Amino acid sequence: MTYASIIHKLPQDIQYPMLELIETLQRDMREQYAVRRQDFEALSAVVAELAQAQKRAEERLGRLEIAVEELARAQKRTEERVEELAQAQKRAEERLGRLEIAVEELAQAQKRTEERIEELAQAQKRTEERVEELAQAQKRTEERVEELAQAQKRTEEMMQKLVIRVGKNTGKLLELDYRDKAYAYFGSLLRKVKVVSLQDLEPALEEHLTEAEFNALLPLDLLIEGQVRNSAVPDDRVYVAVEVSAVVDENDVKRAQERAALLRRAGFRVVPAVAGEDVTEDAIRAAQAAAVLLVQDGIKQNWERALAAV
Repeated sequence: MTYASIIHKLPQDIQYPMLELIETLQRDMREQYAVRRQDFEALSAVVAELAQAQKRAEERLGRLEIAVEELARAQKRTEERVEELAQAQKRAEERLGRLEIAVEELAQAQKRTEERIEELAQAQKRTEERVEELAQAQKRTEERVEELAQAQKRTEEMMQKLVIRVGKNTGKLLELDYRDKAYAYFGSLLRKVKVVSLQDLEPALEEHLTEAEFNALLPLDLLIEGQVRNSAVPDDRVYVAVEVSAVVDENDVKRAQERAALLRRAGFRVVPAVAGEDVTEDAIRAAQAAAVLLVQDGIKQNWERALAAV
């Protein structure tokens, strides 16, 4: 048996020191050209003792592995027992539901037997505790529902504000689009289409309108001017007062009528109009009834009636 095989059997924490020891001894042996017999025997005894220590360590390791395996089996049995207890708990809960029905029967049995009085009292106590727990749970549920209702309300309010904000932004962009492309939208109805600023009409407006009426006219989204196409009247010039909205509703139709009426009071021939991407059914009916021009995605309605009305 070689030194290396013997050292390999030793515990790892002493293998390296043992290797250093042997190398030192070999170096001393080379320097002295001989090794005393008793030193060699002592070294062999140390190695043998270390080998025995290694053997004992391995035996203890084996016993430890057996103990670990037994613990694993015990753990498995514990888990199985826990599962059994969980199933028993589930069955107990199911029985609790049926027990509530049996309470009334126990109340009747209490009249017939004295021995079951304590049992019924305990059952009644458990039932009351369960009812109290359910009452508390119901209270917490109601509080949680109220919190959720409040959160939902806040969410709906935020969504409503967001919808309004988006609608306003969309309306502003749409208004700019109608202003920039006035000829594209109204060129089929008018020649020489141009956008007119209320500031250009200010002298006539101030002369014929009160300050309140003038201020009510200022928010008008768009005012355009042009000559009516296919008109028998030379230079048949007309203004179109347009309320632009992402979704046209009855209020837009009403504002277009009111602002067109103010412009007519100041001496201008004005057709009221509403324009947008979408339009409500109520707005369609209101525009038809009031002879208001309706422009939706470039499609015009009520033009002849609106023109005839002015």
